[in-house]
Amino acid sequence: MPLVKVEIIKGKSREYKQALLDGIHAALVEAFRIPDYDRMQRLYELDGENFDTAPTRTEQFTLIEITAFEGRSPEAKKNLYSAIVRNLGQSPEINENDITVVIHEPPLENWSIRGGRPVNEIELGFEIKV
Repeated sequence: MPLVKVEIIKGKSREYKQALLDGIHAALVEAFRIPDYDRMQRLYELDGENFDTAPTRTEQFTLIEITAFEGRSPEAKKNLYSAIVRNLGQSPEINENDITVVIHEPPLENWSIRGGRPVNEIELGFEIKV
């Protein structure tokens, strides 16, 4: 159950934002092998004056933070980064140099998603060690 937080500069179309979220989710399904229904995404749109980036970045700069269960291999993470850049390059056509991805992995005992029990004590229904 990755939690996805995306930050962009305000002013993009509805179609652009949907393509952005769909591309990230498709990459998570592909690389982390999460179920397609397992989607929890938040999109934050900031005024340009509130999103200070390096002069090498454009108005398309996209910061993606993913909080996920620990356990994915370095290879799965590399595959995720690659899939995100590929997908977002195709639609909504974001340059690879304008995409930054950060993964946070709190231990399983720091999550509770069902019935007030920690994740390490429940059956998820999918493998996280990919």
